[in-house]
Amino acid sequence: MDMFDPPAARHVEMPARELNLDGLVGPTHNYAGLARGNLASGANANQPSSPREAALQGLAKMKALSDRGILQGVLPPQERPHMPTLRRLGYSGSDRMILAQVDGEAPELLAAVSSASSMWTANAATVSPVPDTVDHRVHFTPANLASSFHRSLEAETTGRILRSVFTDEAWFTHHPALPAMPQFGDEGAANHTRLCGSHGSPGVELFCYGQVAFDRRAARPKRYPARQTLEASRAVARLNGLKPGRAVFAQQNPAAIDAGVFHNDVIAVGNENLLFYHEQAFLNEQPLLAEIREKLGEVPLETIRVTSAEVPLDDAVSSYLFNSQLLTTEAGMLLVVPGECREVASVNRYLDRLLAADNPVTAIETFDLRQSMRNGGGPACLRLRVALPGEAVAAMNPGVLLTDELYDRLVAWVQGHYREQLLPADLSDPALLQESRHALDELTGILGLGSIYDFQH
Repeated sequence: MDMFDPPAARHVEMPARELNLDGLVGPTHNYAGLARGNLASGANANQPSSPREAALQGLAKMKALSDRGILQGVLPPQERPHMPTLRRLGYSGSDRMILAQVDGEAPELLAAVSSASSMWTANAATVSPVPDTVDHRVHFTPANLASSFHRSLEAETTGRILRSVFTDEAWFTHHPALPAMPQFGDEGAANHTRLCGSHGSPGVELFCYGQVAFDRRAARPKRYPARQTLEASRAVARLNGLKPGRAVFAQQNPAAIDAGVFHNDVIAVGNENLLFYHEQAFLNEQPLLAEIREKLGEVPLETIRVTSAEVPLDDAVSSYLFNSQLLTTEAGMLLVVPGECREVASVNRYLDRLLAADNPVTAIETFDLRQSMRNGGGPACLRLRVALPGEAVAAMNPGVLLTDELYDRLVAWVQGHYREQLLPADLSDPALLQESRHALDELTGILGLGSIYDFQH
């Protein structure tokens, strides 16, 4: 196919690969306990963190998966502390003066604008690939993350970054985030799973939501907030131009949200035609599976359903068993799990049984992501999945695709710029702001992204 053929001329099914875009951990990685309902985040609030170790752990995972033949990319962190937000809130003077004033008056605000949570790129956007969309382009809608102030600051820069990576309008379409209000709270791909026969074939996009915003009678959690609404999920499906019959909307089990399942990717993960999930994941499990099977048509849906007897819900949440990456390799499906899965007895036993059983999972690989896990983010949180035909891969910015050379440069970059330890009191240090800006300015050159940060304009 000629790259300049009109989109309508593209075949419905094209050879495609899945790009896993991991977010680099930012220089201000810290434990502020900002995310209500995220049990790990709350449990580790105000503990010392290691930005350097966190970034190197993430890079090590990226490199290992790239070495396995997975198409792997890198997304840059966002500028933090985000001084433009503080100025919008009425603070004025030099950066040094503002940091001192905010630290004295509202340290919780300083923690929020210093959050490095953009590292969890599963929340960056919802992506719909060529086979699912009416115009045969890849669509991106950044998540507004309206349920929490510190994450709602990310949407504008996220959109800017994605546009700088996926630039060719013949292949890629970018939408603005939904209005940032509770009724349209959107958490991106953390509540979105694509099921299909192969990455290049038409699929069913599963949108999971926690509540129906405009129906107070509908089921909703009682203890923790439901971050995704049905209204937001439907709006994203419309924006992304999905073909009729390509979307399924499923409600999360409110009891699971109250147990710490703040996103669906903490209790379920899918890849191609396999859905791996806990029995308490969905409010109406059997009707949901029937609808997915109907819309998949001739593609058989395979499921691995984990019961509470096998893995209690609390163990699933504490280990992040389902916040794993489920990836296609030449040898079968690879399940990438955090090290904590081997430290929780029920989960450790279950993984051994899973590997020995007859199912699509042929390998399990464990990674040390402890710095991220202490803030409530496992392997799946750290990556955004983008299914791309080969021609679309060639049309994107190649500077973010991980190679041995880029990996070595990024390791050296982290070692040269990141602090070994960070305490909450360090967030007001003007030197940290300057260190971060210097590091990010250098990073945009390494990745070939141009000027994507406010301080660069």
